[in-house]
Amino acid sequence: MKTASYVGAILDELHGAGSRLSNEELERLAAEISAAGRIFVAGAGRSGLMMRAFAMRLMHLGLDVYVVGETVTRSLDRGDLLIVGTGSGETRSIVPIAEKARGLGGKVAALTLSPDSSIGRLADLVVRLPGAAKDHTYREGATVQPMGSLFEQMLLLACDAVILRLMEQRELNGQTMYGNHANLE
Repeated sequence: MKTASYVGAILDELHGAGSRLSNEELERLAAEISAAGRIFVAGAGRSGLMMRAFAMRLMHLGLDVYVVGETVTRSLDRGDLLIVGTGSGETRSIVPIAEKARGLGGKVAALTLSPDSSIGRLADLVVRLPGAAKDHTYREGATVQPMGSLFEQMLLLACDAVILRLMEQRELNGQTMYGNHANLE
């Protein structure tokens, strides 16, 4: 197969996976973000990178957002929201973070392949994303992509869709958000 054909195959997978997203779950996530005092995001590996990108966009919206584990992350309080991106829902470094957030009175939202996982059961809100786990334990059919790529791509797309919804609700556009873009680069 030629490289361009792989791009087409990936786009086909993304289109199919995107059609299986729950609008209701994504709307609820947008509502929880709007209602939260502060927002915290967490994820490991490539999922963590997608969550960092989400945190950046939330900051561009003017929200009070932190990446768990960074030195400048504040403490979580009652009324705050932890959003976790995890395919398996069993990532050993993330489960205790979700448990602690719940214990501190925060809400937990999970974007995951596995609603019945440890993190899924801890979460107040689960957004089920289609895709395949890293070990290729297929949840919704085959993927041509390696490991958790389809999940990670869907994680980024779902987060960007929530950003667009929040922009619409707050009557913001890219130009107004640019005012929060880093200017010391």
